[in-house]
Amino acid sequence: HYFVNSLLLIPKMDKSKFQLEFEMKSVPVALLWNYISSINGLTEWFADEVSISGKTYTFSWDGQSQTAQLLSMRTEVSIRFRWSDNSRCYFEMKISVNELTDETILTVTDFASEDEMDDAKELWTAQVDTLRRALGC
Repeated sequence: HYFVNSLLLIPKMDKSKFQLEFEMKSVPVALLWNYISSINGLTEWFADEVSISGKTYTFSWDGQSQTAQLLSMRTEVSIRFRWSDNSRCYFEMKISVNELTDETILTVTDFASEDEMDDAKELWTAQVDTLRRALGC
């Protein structure tokens, strides 16, 4: 993908999808769902402040706000958002249970450009570590 800027061809940075799986021990699905879908739960680990107006969520970190549209929600299964400044990419948090081990799994799907991929994965890992501490697992 290229776009013309002052008669120069500049490569457009495409974002690639990635998924991370986090084992959440045997945390009850209903409890984990509350932490990934409610204002109170999200402020425990994901953002400093969260507000909801209709399907628009506003997340704030260190005084900086970013809005996201709720794309889909399957109660106690998954929640998907699209950042307001990016029409193609989304981020999703999905809960599943391993039937053999009875362990709860949180799968995060997100997008990042190649040069930001490691940072994006590290950020999600740090955030989910905070979530694990909040859940006591």
